[in-house]
Amino acid sequence: MCSGSVFFISTVPSVMAWMTYISHWFDEDDWYEGQQRAKMSRVKQVGLLAAGCQPWNKDICAASGDRFAYCATLAIYIYQLDHRYNEFKLHAIMSEHKKTITAISWCPHNPDVFASASADSLVIMWNVNEQKVVAKLDDTKGSKNQKHVLRPESLEGTDEEDPVTALEWDPLSTDYLLVANLHNGIRLVDSESLSCITTFSFPSSAASVQCLAWVSSAPGMFITGDSQVGVLRVWNVSRTTPIDNFKLKQTGFHGLHVLSSPPKKKSFSSQYPTKNHHTSSTSEAVPPPTLTQNQAFSLPPGHIVCCFMDGGVGLYNMGAKKWDFLRDLGHVETIFDCKFKPDNPDLLATASFDGTIKVWDINTLSAVYTSPGNEGVIYSISWAPGDLNCIAGATSRNGGFIWDVRKGKIITRFSEHGKNGIFCIAWSHKDSKRIATCSSDGFCIIRTIDGNVLHKYQHPAAVFGCDWSQNNKDMIATGCEDKNVRVYYLATSSDQPLKVFTGHTAKVFHVRWSPLREGILCSGSDDGTVRIWDYTQDACINVLSGHTAPVRGLMWNSEIPYLLISGSWDYTIRVWDTRDGTCLDTVYDHGADVYGLSCHPSHPFTMASCSRDSTVRLWSLTPLINPLQINILADRCWDDIIGNTDRAVESGAPPLLCGKVSRDIKQELEKLSGNPRGKKLRWFSECFSPSGGSKNLWDLVAVIKGQDDSLLPQNYCKGIMHMKHLIRFRMSKAQELTTVKMSKFGGGIGAPSKEERLKEAAEIHLRLGQIQRYCELMVELGEWDKALSVAPGVSMKYWRKLMQRRADQLIQEENDDVIPYCIATGDVKKLVSFFTSKGQLKEALLVAQAACEGNIQMLPISTTSRSSNSGGNDTDDYNELLHKVSKELADWYFQNGHAVLAACCHLAVENIELAMANLIRGNELELAISVGTVLGESAAQATHYALELLARKCMAVTTCFPSLGYRDLAADLLLMIPDNKLQLVKLCAFYPGCIAEINDLHEKCNLPDAEECMQLAETTEADGDIFETIKYYVLSTEPERALPIGIQYVKEQLCGSDWTLDSVFPYLDLLSYIRTEQLMLHKCSEFRNELLILCGYIGALLAIRRQYNSIVPALYEYTSQLLKRREVSVPLKIEQLSEELDAWRACTQLNEPGDELPCTPPSESQRATYSVLVSRIQEEPLKGMVGPDCVTGSNLPSHSDVHISCLTGLKIQGPVFFLEDGKSAISLNDALMWAKVNPFSPLGTGIRLNPF
Repeated sequence: MCSGSVFFISTVPSVMAWMTYISHWFDEDDWYEGQQRAKMSRVKQVGLLAAGCQPWNKDICAASGDRFAYCATLAIYIYQLDHRYNEFKLHAIMSEHKKTITAISWCPHNPDVFASASADSLVIMWNVNEQKVVAKLDDTKGSKNQKHVLRPESLEGTDEEDPVTALEWDPLSTDYLLVANLHNGIRLVDSESLSCITTFSFPSSAASVQCLAWVSSAPGMFITGDSQVGVLRVWNVSRTTPIDNFKLKQTGFHGLHVLSSPPKKKSFSSQYPTKNHHTSSTSEAVPPPTLTQNQAFSLPPGHIVCCFMDGGVGLYNMGAKKWDFLRDLGHVETIFDCKFKPDNPDLLATASFDGTIKVWDINTLSAVYTSPGNEGVIYSISWAPGDLNCIAGATSRNGGFIWDVRKGKIITRFSEHGKNGIFCIAWSHKDSKRIATCSSDGFCIIRTIDGNVLHKYQHPAAVFGCDWSQNNKDMIATGCEDKNVRVYYLATSSDQPLKVFTGHTAKVFHVRWSPLREGILCSGSDDGTVRIWDYTQDACINVLSGHTAPVRGLMWNSEIPYLLISGSWDYTIRVWDTRDGTCLDTVYDHGADVYGLSCHPSHPFTMASCSRDSTVRLWSLTPLINPLQINILADRCWDDIIGNTDRAVESGAPPLLCGKVSRDIKQELEKLSGNPRGKKLRWFSECFSPSGGSKNLWDLVAVIKGQDDSLLPQNYCKGIMHMKHLIRFRMSKAQELTTVKMSKFGGGIGAPSKEERLKEAAEIHLRLGQIQRYCELMVELGEWDKALSVAPGVSMKYWRKLMQRRADQLIQEENDDVIPYCIATGDVKKLVSFFTSKGQLKEALLVAQAACEGNIQMLPISTTSRSSNSGGNDTDDYNELLHKVSKELADWYFQNGHAVLAACCHLAVENIELAMANLIRGNELELAISVGTVLGESAAQATHYALELLARKCMAVTTCFPSLGYRDLAADLLLMIPDNKLQLVKLCAFYPGCIAEINDLHEKCNLPDAEECMQLAETTEADGDIFETIKYYVLSTEPERALPIGIQYVKEQLCGSDWTLDSVFPYLDLLSYIRTEQLMLHKCSEFRNELLILCGYIGALLAIRRQYNSIVPALYEYTSQLLKRREVSVPLKIEQLSEELDAWRACTQLNEPGDELPCTPPSESQRATYSVLVSRIQEEPLKGMVGPDCVTGSNLPSHSDVHISCLTGLKIQGPVFFLEDGKSAISLNDALMWAKVNPFSPLGTGIRLNPF
């Protein structure tokens, strides 16, 4: 299908290409153009449930190198091995096909080129690395050709059919073909002589083959997958029966693909020197590498991509006999509906075109229940109220049903609509006995759960949606194909509607009553609009226009009465302010029609959405109500946080909480005595935060603050536990289990072959009492157990040494049987290192904690090398090991986009500094401040830094600063910092109000008014105090007068040889807060340009200090471009910048693991240049802040909204930040890091960047 000569793949644009692309910005002086456009999406993606693998086409999985791919109906999922943690991660979702994908294939010559085909005869060539389409071929229909027909011998001369389920050419021969028939098994056929060479037989006549594949790394070996049950069989052409059988799943196979080159494992380096030169059986033996514990046909260390009929997909490691990756269940078709369980916000149910309902745990993103299936299409679901654990489902042909989730069976069916499709089902939450359904037959039927029909409301056409009023149990609304919305009242016997609302110009699909505003409901239509109706006024009070296709999903927020979310066939989700019809945000991440939207009342700002792209996505709506969060942090009065609906829906009013959750929190707080601030911060934080560790974090904070263990929640042990609880909880779990497995797999498949002569010699040595020689010979024969059982007869020291050698060998084989050997010898470091190398960080943590608690001990061996006080040193060593493993686990969570769980790992070992740093580097500022406030002094420094960043967020031009509300919020946050004078100066300097408002702010911040600052500036200037002069000038009526003084001082510093980052940065930082309209004055243009250049250069050095490696080259390039294009006189040369960047690259590349190519060592001049840089940069005062930022969702690929970073030229993974021209984009992670080291935009416009 692919040829290396066909493709022209564009290379990654260089930083210079980026500079050329945006160079016009560097030549322009239009400082306000597009200032309002710098923005990021306000709805945050926090979770993704990937689709399963489709079970209807054959070539739906493929692999190449360290990547593998599978396809759902409309999208291709590509997973890539993360070599650092030895795990496969979702790398990309590629969706361009509009019809069912029928086949995918990797180019054998180029691992970045990939082809896919769909049912409409379209073939697409992809560049996997850049995740973009390279070419499309849209007329690929071919002519059918048939040369020979080979039928199974048993069917010759009959009309009986037996479909061929799989066939594969032998990779080493052009003649041999492996053919599998569903019922008559497998044959190896010679296509040249048209004869059957071998017929393979199965252990059971019930077994039938669904798929097969050759193992290219082992000539003559192939594997098959059974069609009924997930049995993987391994074969060799020289035997007619399988070599081995593995039952991997209950459901049958659909597809198999062998990775041609198995993924490289992270190499394990023991902390101890190991000998590998044993030669003689009388000294120390080492078994030959060929002697593995397998049969004559040893299993190759192959990896198999396995796809199953239930949509499950995984990567099976044949050598280790375990899953390296498994996604057990997933919808394979359109997901029409999703609903949270009423009494459990962690469980989400989904309904799909594939005929199943699945229930997911949104913390682990895994399926916990799945319905029996075979229901046709399921359009709609509704949970029973409370804790009834039942779901009502609506199908296309089989009526309605009730599924008992725990029992796993259908307990009731409804057939009143006959074979007509039911589009919506709604269980009344005010009266749990009533269920409504609406159908294509034009009826909305209300029945009791035992099937008694109460009402049949006839409509003139199909009814698509219905919704029970949340304020009146007898009121229901419907949406009809005749374009109308109707409201019915069940307390009367009339079958006529109380109200009919007209206005839509196409069919009405869903309708939703507002949970907070009585009489208000909304409807979504195929005309692309959402209409808001007031039942009491009998009128449409607003039309929300913006979608470009039919509207499907609709959801009111249960706390903010005017907030409405809609999903559409235009692939977008829109967030609306229904007071004035404004669209607050548009989300583009789904790759197809958006059908279902759902929120849980107790977590009103975590939303789930589902789509025709077969994914479920989780979102945080909290950024939409940010002022509310800050009001709570700043300890504002209740009136600024909670209000009634009438106040909240006033035009222009700030967001107020009006729902049950917030009222309950207030009531509980009012019952508490003393200062309930800690509880208030925790309860609101849990209400606002999405799933993903917030509750776990607060449990750990409570443990650190000394809360009684009996108050910990029941599910505490399922999360990240404090180190003092880890062993206790794990031990009780072990006691619960009736069977304890010592290792994941047995001791191998069979015994190794024995060399009789050596065995005889060993027996003689044993009888002569030469136990050590006997042991060494047993080792050479691979009989480790016999050797180890008698080794104590030599000495305990020898036994330990032998145990360590066995452990080393098992580690080289990556065999989990090593665990008991390391535990028995107390070799904790080796075992921790083994687990870490395999990415099993939680296992490593458990062992390290057990060692800290003294459960794993070194065996006492009399030796002079160990001093009498070594026990104490061991404890210190183990504690250090525990912290090291915790940090590794935290790093894994952090770089996976789970900053909150990373913080939990650090809190578990009471490393508060790193926990706070992870929250701040993950941009979880509000959570960091809440937690830091409760933890108190130990977290103070980080809390103050988070307050400073959050105050900068309030100063964002795009969020209506200079409104007094935001101005005061920023001041309130900064006033919570004890040493806040300089931060308050920056706030007042940047505030762009009129002189009266500026002086009001000065007064609030205890600063002199602007006129007095002018006088103080002139006085301090005369006294020669540069910093104070700059400070008072930026606060004065003429802040631009600070520019020449500050810039001249910085330039003089840079001309010297002994300047450091800390000696110049404070001056530039203060100057950068001069109000933008003053900075853009024509008379300031030269100083402004010099300020931008100096901030760019110092920003690059700060980025090196903080290890923001992804933006260091861009900051240097940015500074060089400004130097090239602006008329300035600064003590910087383009050549010098280039030399520094090259020196940084050369000297830091040595520290980067995983590079396959040997790096060129830095030259002497590069070392000297870098050494000067390091001396100037010095250490970061906030040590935990070193390392790149990584916000929640950074690891989640978007579906259809592809953006290329103008800093790196690569596709942006995770959240995107748009710069002020409205089109240039960078990743939110890069934007955060850039803003922390250089306040000005990468486009060189002088506009401040504010991505916080």
